[in-house]
Parts: sequence; structure tokens; C-alpha cells
Amino acid sequence: METKRILVVDDEEILCEVLKLNLENEGYEVDVAESAEEALTLDIKIYNLILLDIMMGEISGIKFAKMLKKNPLTADIPIIFCTAKDTEDDMIMGLNLGADDYITKPYTIRNVIARVKSVLRRTSPLKGQNEEPEQLVVEGLVVDKLLMRCTVDGEEVKLAKKEFELLAFFMSHIGRIYSRDEILERVWKGESIVLDRTIDVNVTRLRQKIGKYGKYIITRSGYGYGFSV
Repeated sequence: METKRILVVDDEEILCEVLKLNLENEGYEVDVAESAEEALTLDIKIYNLILLDIMMGEISGIKFAKMLKKNPLTADIPIIFCTAKDTEDDMIMGLNLGADDYITKPYTIRNVIARVKSVLRRTSPLKGQNEEPEQLVVEGLVVDKLLMRCTVDGEEVKLAKKEFELLAFFMSHIGRIYSRDEILERVWKGESIVLDRTIDVNVTRLRQKIGKYGKYIITRSGYGYGFSV
């Protein structure tokens, strides 16, 4: 199996080294750059994934990502943005630009590794060929799409069918806000009569059932719901 190559671009030297060490322990080849300017000196097209900080120097993560997306040789490389919690506008801009995921700082290495694995699975050229449904993992919250099972810190949580499908949908699109109409189309597609209130009820139940991780299911008034870590 081909070893995946990851580029970490962040202006925090210690964080770069910690990410490099832990990702290499998972079997990836990892290079680091402490600025977008330094990253631009590398042969970026060889990488399978880029972990990209938003708040950097003269060339921000957003600006750097735009440069990559405009270049046909790098446009398809998956990007995971790393962002501080007070940069939500930049995060949304990055997702609209085509980023595959985002992680808010401070974050755990376990969470980063889970996100990296998830994005690489989704973007693999072999996706869909003899591939079993993936596990969705955020910290201690695990949704197993093969076993149709949800666990919270190792303990199974009983979810109704639509609650499970709604949670799996949210966790498959971390960082994205979906309107009620979009959620109805994705989760309740084909069902004859479903009220908007149905979504609200299922979201409320989900938050209660998954305990401390319920805070990650967010509401954006006037827009809809999403999952944000």
C-alpha cells in the first residue's frame, strides 16, 4: 500500500514537530513548513493531504489555499484547516473555498489523527472499491456505519434509526451548516410528509443522548444545523 504523504503548514514550530512525530508514528510520511512562503518552495503536488493553519504571516492559510486551488496541479489535494476558535469567519471562508475539514485550536492529537484518516479515506482514488463503511470518530464519540452502532466513551448509546442517520450525516460533514430543507433531503429523502419540527426534535434528542458531545451539534439561527468541534 502506498504511504500517504502529509504536509503540515503552521508557524508554531513545536506544534509542527509534535504533529510530525505523531503522524509518522501512524505510518505517514510528513514534512513541515513554518510558513506558506516556505511551503511554496516545496513540490506541493506530491502530497496527499495538507494540514494548514489559517493565522500565519503575510500569506495566510486562506490565501495559500486559494493559490493551491487555482493551480491544476494542486487543486485536488485535500486540505484540513487548523483555526483558532475566534476565527469562525475565516473557517467558513475556507470551507467555502473547498477545504475538506477543519480543526479548532487547541486540539488533541487523537482528534487530528482521526480527522486525517477520515479525510484520506474519503479522498482516496480507490474509494468505493471493496471499501466497508467507515467509522466516524470525534474524540470519544464513535459512529460505526458498518455495525450501525454509536458509542460514547466506549459505552453504546441506543439511537433511533433517524437519530443515527442524522448524527452520521453531521459527523460526515464537520464544519458545514445545513438548512432544514437540505437535512430533510439528505436524511429523510423520499419520505412523504416530514415537518421541519421533526429535525428540531431529533437534534434535541441527539444532544441529550450523546452527553458532553452534544455541544458539538450547533445551531445557526436563520440557517440550520451542523457539527463543529
